[in-house]
Amino acid sequence: MGSRDTRDVVVTGGGTGIGRAVAGAFAAAGERVVITGRRTAVLAETAALLGPNVRAVPFDATDPAQVTAALDALPARVDVLVNNAGGNTDIGAGHPGDLTGLAAAWRANLDANVLSAVLVTAALRPRLAPGGAVISLSSIAAHRGGAGSYGAAKAAVEAWNLTLAEELGRDRITANVIAPGYIAETEFFGTAMTEQRHATLVAQTSTGRAGTPADIAGSVLFLASPAASHLTGQVLHVNGGALAGR
Repeated sequence: MGSRDTRDVVVTGGGTGIGRAVAGAFAAAGERVVITGRRTAVLAETAALLGPNVRAVPFDATDPAQVTAALDALPARVDVLVNNAGGNTDIGAGHPGDLTGLAAAWRANLDANVLSAVLVTAALRPRLAPGGAVISLSSIAAHRGGAGSYGAAKAAVEAWNLTLAEELGRDRITANVIAPGYIAETEFFGTAMTEQRHATLVAQTSTGRAGTPADIAGSVLFLASPAASHLTGQVLHVNGGALAGR
């Protein structure tokens, strides 16, 4: 995709977990990668670990002013944008005591998961190269109950992507979503993941194992490849069969 041999890739939330694996996979393939996130030290450490093809640009993707201020440090042309920033902001938070707290909790998940993707994509839209790809991260939570505002936010990402695919298709840019199931080896659950819960989630799969960040990175690389150039407006479920498709 794109007319050059080496592509420019932006990965939001690229300091740890899935984002770091995605950035590392692109860098290993010889692409130039920019990782973004709020934690400057974490980003710098990851960029150093992944090598000279990776550089860090710290900013909060939910803050319009910070996104705008970061544009000078981002590539003038973007071949692949991976909207990975987000997470379940309810994890580790107390139960809202009133409607004000409930509204704040919902806004936190919507900001972290929807607004982050919308703002960065809109800011980089003039730089997205024909033949390129935008890949956003959803979750199995968007298709199951029990996840509250987080599941609703990820469902909104999938709905927004349908409009995005229509808009970007005019320039031969694809827009797809990956919805991971349970992925181990990330910071997502914090201290909330117990051995029993891990075993329960693994038992729900057909493959008999938890997913890994590398599983998602491989799927991202496919969606960003020429092999997926006629695939857009789709949700790719990567969950080991925990959520069956048809």
